[in-house]
Amino acid sequence: MAVTLNETPASNRLHIGFFGKRNSGKSSLINAFTGQDISIVSDVAGTTTDPVSKAMEIHPLGQCILIDTAGFDDEGELGGIRVEKTRLAAEKTEIAVIVCTDAELSEELKWYRFFREKHTPVLMVINKIDILTDIEDIRGRIEAETKTAPVLMSAKTCQGLDTLREELTRLLPENYGAQFITGELAGAGDLVLLVMPQDIQAPKGRLILPQVQTLRELLDKKCLVMSVTTDQLTAALEKLNQQPKLIITDSQVFPYVYEKKPKNSMLTSFSVLFAAYKGDLPYYVEGVKQLDKLNEGSKVLIAECCTHAPLSEDIGREKIPNMLRKRVGAGITIEIVSGTDYPQDLSGYDLIIQCGACMFNRKYVMSRIERAKEQNVPMTNYGVTIAHLTGILPHVTLP
Repeated sequence: MAVTLNETPASNRLHIGFFGKRNSGKSSLINAFTGQDISIVSDVAGTTTDPVSKAMEIHPLGQCILIDTAGFDDEGELGGIRVEKTRLAAEKTEIAVIVCTDAELSEELKWYRFFREKHTPVLMVINKIDILTDIEDIRGRIEAETKTAPVLMSAKTCQGLDTLREELTRLLPENYGAQFITGELAGAGDLVLLVMPQDIQAPKGRLILPQVQTLRELLDKKCLVMSVTTDQLTAALEKLNQQPKLIITDSQVFPYVYEKKPKNSMLTSFSVLFAAYKGDLPYYVEGVKQLDKLNEGSKVLIAECCTHAPLSEDIGREKIPNMLRKRVGAGITIEIVSGTDYPQDLSGYDLIIQCGACMFNRKYVMSRIERAKEQNVPMTNYGVTIAHLTGILPHVTLP
């Protein structure tokens, strides 16, 4: 993805998902909470089909993505597809709001347990208190089953909105947003050199998202930052009166930059940094060892987050597959998925190679990792893969 420097990507915002039965008032609740008509509201059950996301600044939560989902009790063939979309939204959700409007809570409690198993904070809300007659029955069962007190709400009258905001703030994950892309590799006053080949996927005049986010973080850290294209690396090093403490580059030019870099400069890549920032880097480093065990009968899944049209120099669709075939043999099976098309059943794969995942939040990437772990399928990522295949992984600095 290409962005300008001042854009805040959706993947960096707090994802709050609203879940419940059809006609429980999820859409009305979001509209009342934001003071905007974000979601279509209707008395017809199932009005919300695909999840609707809205990026906003909400005090004191900060920058958020609010997700309005289809009812998890939807029916029929299309209903099943909608529920699957709701389940996908759940994997991205960092705080879940479950909206209840009647005493039949089996589905709500099932989803409550799902979120708790995923270590996702959950807030139970009783909506439509302006018309409900069995509020105490609903509240009693929620408290008995979850050991938590639900928020009483009326999206119509806006009663309970302040309490909802307070409870969401209380559930904000500890140290949320405090993680650095570059970790402790660079700090104030350190000279950092960014070697950035201009990706053909990025429109003219724009940078790809990992480069933008890393550059902005380094500026915020008060680092001394110099950015060059690959062909200007040697000239840049000659003009510097000191060696960079850290060099960050694109994984696909790892070998060239490693050959040219000063001996004492640390070297890493945007993809490796994002492996730690968005995923589980030690797990990726362990998983990359599976590359040495692959043969022509093996099956590899390459999972990229972007949904751009394939290009001739595409790292996930062209370069890594070519490197694998050169290493293992032309007979190896390589399947590629993009966006959220990540299989539920991973058992047929010998290895999964995930992209840097700049388009997804860490919660969703970790759900992919957990699925791979549960099914005992090794997993790694683009940067770690290229560093291993080119033999320089031991020389790459890991955050």
